[in-house]
Amino acid sequence: MSYKSERSQPFRLGQAAPFKISRSKIELYKQCPRCFWLDVRLKITRPSSPPFNINKTIDELFKKEFDMHRAAGTPHPIMVDNNLDGILPFAHEKMDEWRYNFTGVSTLHKPTNLHVFGAVDDVWVNNVGELIVVDYKATSKNKPVSLDSDWQISYKRQMETYQWLLRQNDFPVSNTGYFVYTNARMDLDGFGNRLEFVTTLIPYTGSDAWVEQTLLDMKACMEGDIPPVGDSIMGGPCEHCAYARARTELTIKALQQRS
Repeated sequence: MSYKSERSQPFRLGQAAPFKISRSKIELYKQCPRCFWLDVRLKITRPSSPPFNINKTIDELFKKEFDMHRAAGTPHPIMVDNNLDGILPFAHEKMDEWRYNFTGVSTLHKPTNLHVFGAVDDVWVNNVGELIVVDYKATSKNKPVSLDSDWQISYKRQMETYQWLLRQNDFPVSNTGYFVYTNARMDLDGFGNRLEFVTTLIPYTGSDAWVEQTLLDMKACMEGDIPPVGDSIMGGPCEHCAYARARTELTIKALQQRS
């Protein structure tokens, strides 16, 4: 059975086969257990946003750059510029699998029978053999990039989940990962058929201690009744649940007025 067909099936109570849970589904649960339950139990997914094709292109170009240095066994210039002595792109036979969306780095979490996976952007290695999780980010704003906004906790959890997955595969992993964060300049006089970027390397020291309990909580949620409408990570009600409730109320009201 292909990964695609496995992922298309909803979770069935009492099923013996491991249920696939992506890194993004862990984030969905952290944001709203109700949205998560609707997704895995009934395959009712949140409306998707338009694809970020420019960001995807930047990711692919970054990967090509780092792969050149991976093959040569040399540091990327951003490593040199930031004095990351002894750090190189990690060369491993499973690198393509780890970066592929439908496989990624994976593990079977035996306490929950969840097949957890997530696709990394890149992995580096330091001079003591620890793997370093690296994530590419792209934006365009009139100020330097940072990880200071409340909503960027999702970026941090993303990195920590990848760190946890690599540790589950018996790799030594550094607590410190890096965001290769590039920012398209908006202070130029014109477009001229090209964008100019300023790329910043942002270190982040994380902890994956929350992942284990979260997986246990997710499995309990999957096996229980639909959760009530709750708060989102940004504060206040989940906007998706709030919209669904308002739409339902308006639909009922309109039907009552017609009768």
